[in-house]
Amino acid sequence: MTAMPTVVSAEEWEKARAELLVAEKAATREQDRLAAQRRRLPMVEFGEYTFTGPDGPVTLRELFGDQQQLALYQFMHSGPDHFCPGCTHFTKHVSNLDLLERSGLAWATVSDMPIDQMAGYWTKMGWDIPFASSAGTSFSADCGAGGGFLLNMFLRDGDTVYRTYSTGSRGVDRLLFVNHLLDHAPYGRQEDWEDSPEGWPQEPTYG
Repeated sequence: MTAMPTVVSAEEWEKARAELLVAEKAATREQDRLAAQRRRLPMVEFGEYTFTGPDGPVTLRELFGDQQQLALYQFMHSGPDHFCPGCTHFTKHVSNLDLLERSGLAWATVSDMPIDQMAGYWTKMGWDIPFASSAGTSFSADCGAGGGFLLNMFLRDGDTVYRTYSTGSRGVDRLLFVNHLLDHAPYGRQEDWEDSPEGWPQEPTYG
């Protein structure tokens, strides 16, 4: 039988919930503080790159479209016929791009995968997210992705592109709806790295 949380009285539950709420409010205020600090980061001019899109060459500047801001996700290249499960999980969450555009933010995904490999995977997954191949460019290395995945934020002034922010690893995790909803569920994400009570169901992250 799977372990379950301890059953207590309504009064005990309210007390425990109130104690957790204090910590949650503190974490929220800290996230607000970090967001404010993030908005005050300086920026650095970034070189021009020409990627290969499904319809031919496309520059970093062109990925902005008519927007002034660009979120660009570097999808890990895991070799022929292999696709990073973490990047796949992340990309499944990318949605409502029209709402982002209302705030002046465009979204695109690039990868060192060949364009045909990317296009085939996009078709298989049914994604309509803008994408391009960075294969043959130094973009991934220049961003510090190190062959992995990375989220970059860019701002343009006319045709000049600036890098304002980047994050990888758990930094992109906070953007995922499913992960964070599961963090509020009794059993969490059920992944073996989590600090959970004895007997809680857990599996390898990508098992």
